[in-house]
Amino acid sequence: MNTFVISLTAPAHDRLATIPWASLAPFTTALEPALASILDGHPAERVVDRFLRQHRQASPNERSACVEALFGVGLWRRRLRATLGLPSPTPLQLLGSLLRDLAHFPRAEALLNLTLPPPTTPTDFRDLTSIPDWLADIFLELDPASAPQLAAAFTLPGPITLRANTLRTTRDELRELLAARGVTTSPTRWARDGLHVTSPRPNLLGLGLHGLFEVQDEASQLLAELLGAEPGDAVLDLCAGAGGKSLALAAHVSPHGSVHATDVDLSRLERLRQRATHAHATITVHGARPPDGLLFPRVLVDVPCSELGALRRGPDLRWRIDPSSFSTFPALQLELLETGLRHLTPDGQLVYATCTLRRAENEDVISLALDRNPRLRVLPSPFPDFTHHGFFLSRPDLHGTDGFFAARLGS
Repeated sequence: MNTFVISLTAPAHDRLATIPWASLAPFTTALEPALASILDGHPAERVVDRFLRQHRQASPNERSACVEALFGVGLWRRRLRATLGLPSPTPLQLLGSLLRDLAHFPRAEALLNLTLPPPTTPTDFRDLTSIPDWLADIFLELDPASAPQLAAAFTLPGPITLRANTLRTTRDELRELLAARGVTTSPTRWARDGLHVTSPRPNLLGLGLHGLFEVQDEASQLLAELLGAEPGDAVLDLCAGAGGKSLALAAHVSPHGSVHATDVDLSRLERLRQRATHAHATITVHGARPPDGLLFPRVLVDVPCSELGALRRGPDLRWRIDPSSFSTFPALQLELLETGLRHLTPDGQLVYATCTLRRAENEDVISLALDRNPRLRVLPSPFPDFTHHGFFLSRPDLHGTDGFFAARLGS
């Protein structure tokens, strides 16, 4: 096996080797229909949830092994099929290959009562990292030289990252409160209020710290910082959704600033109202669009997108996405960007952001906006470690974060 093959997905395989696979023994029969359901396109998260509810008596090791089996086959299906070399492998054969060939569990075949063909070693990075061809093409367009490493980074689960709500606490105080409850953390490298959770699978909702933190990826936290909002500023969050970035911005502009939130999904805005109450954040919610004539020196336009930057959060997502649906995004994104520009003061700054790595939704949209607005220009990013061709770009392989793109725009 060549060095490239070994190193490309070694971290993911090392993680799989720590799973207590022998604990699967009582569940091999029950796992087969659940695996088949995931392979047929049902969301793995829902299948896993249903499976665990059906087997409430399972021990922690048994639950861990079953969850990893279901998510693992959902993620690695292409790699497992290439390794087995069978025309139509069964769900249990795929699970057997996961245990034998990726996790190096020596009793895989005996555990599942299988006889598997000798493994082959795929060399194409699409097979090695188990990604569909259309996704490989996007990674190759972004950076041909590092596409395999980027794909490999998406095979690992993302970290749990918190943002300390500085309206109610500080990062250091929050870290101490978490430690007192048995949850260990480490400060984020770039985001000023972030903490990475280092304890395995903590029950964050049961800690009694509601409103003191939000679960938010480090790069997502940086997007709020990228806007450069200071205490006293007025900020518009045009596509606020449930308000993770709105809440961060409210902390940035406190005590005398203001955050205004809009979104076409009014149910998500209602969730934002509730979250703002718990966070002690003052946010004005307008509805689908801000009133005509209302101008702001800082505008965030975090547009709907293909969300490929968050693929680590759902191991089977890559196999359930229909890439033909992406074609509608750029026109909507440009429309939202221009709406944001209409609410920007002449000397203000706007941040256009996505959680995808597709050029068509990122650089190409900015290029169209610049053509239509001759006075508009791209402003430099304050985060040099995330600079890509003059824009902000975060990547799991380079930064350990989800994938985000952002452009700072102004006159």
